[in-house]
Amino acid sequence: MPKVTRDDVARMAGTSTAVVSYVINNGPRPVSRATRERVVKVIEQLGYRPNRVAQAMASRRTDLLGLIVPDARQPFFGEMTHALEQAAAERGKMVLVGNSDYRSDREAYYIDAFLGMRVSGLILVSIGLGERAAAEIENRDTRVVLMHERPAAIDERAVVIDDIGGARLATQHLLDHGHASVCCLGGTESTPVVGDPVTDHVEGWRRAMRAAGRSTDGRLVAAPFDRYGAYQLGLSLLSGPDRPTAVFCSTDDQAIGLLRAARELRIEVPDRLAVVGFDDVREAAFTDPPLTTVASDRRTMARAAVDLALEESPRAAGRPGEHVRVFPSRLVVRASCGCR
Repeated sequence: MPKVTRDDVARMAGTSTAVVSYVINNGPRPVSRATRERVVKVIEQLGYRPNRVAQAMASRRTDLLGLIVPDARQPFFGEMTHALEQAAAERGKMVLVGNSDYRSDREAYYIDAFLGMRVSGLILVSIGLGERAAAEIENRDTRVVLMHERPAAIDERAVVIDDIGGARLATQHLLDHGHASVCCLGGTESTPVVGDPVTDHVEGWRRAMRAAGRSTDGRLVAAPFDRYGAYQLGLSLLSGPDRPTAVFCSTDDQAIGLLRAARELRIEVPDRLAVVGFDDVREAAFTDPPLTTVASDRRTMARAAVDLALEESPRAAGRPGEHVRVFPSRLVVRASCGCR
């Protein structure tokens, strides 16, 4: 059977191919209701399917959004990816997802590949934007929105939460339970020192400790972000002579790993060890005991990121921070901190 073309639709509908294009793309010129209904009916009768590649070549944009995350297997990034897919679908877009695996070269590869596909916008959960990736972005006219990290460049477009404020809330909550000090599970040696959320979580912990007149010396522990590495670290930390009585974890995955280590060592939580996480992944409510953690409105953040990525206005540097959307964080109190 020969392929149905736009010419076939126009001929059967008694109109021009340009009008058919306006109907399919909802513009740029208006079409009367009667003509639109006639064209839609013919499209359905003939089973016409627009050539998306050809449309992209003509408009210089596809109906795709690019999304790059460090590791979609981790609950936080998986839940954020799902929220972004839903927000994109509301705008008639599909999402291409690439996992950087915490490697700058792989992140740069996906940036180059997605921009080369003429995505309508690119949402980037970066591990620390390198010079090669930043240069690639600057040389294209595609909108790029950072999530999970404050931008140092690329048009100052980002959607982030108040990481420092959230970490201060969590740490102060543990101190309010009467703990003499609070240990902090931070990031790894490769964690960027500026702009990374975990770096901000550590800074929020420091500020809360200083405000309470408590020393942070020897209380910051470098830790993997995943629960499996945090579990191994927890076995060592909780078996040592200076076992902490309260721990603020920079991610929920770290907290889940720490809770598993405590259970294995028969350390009761929260009676002998209080734990607070950050992210409020869905599993946090199902740990034993349920995890107190810092939450954000991921659905609203996802919509904001998609809106920024698809913004129609021309690129403009604007004032520093003008295009940075900062969302508040809140403490979700459960049982792991000592609250009943």
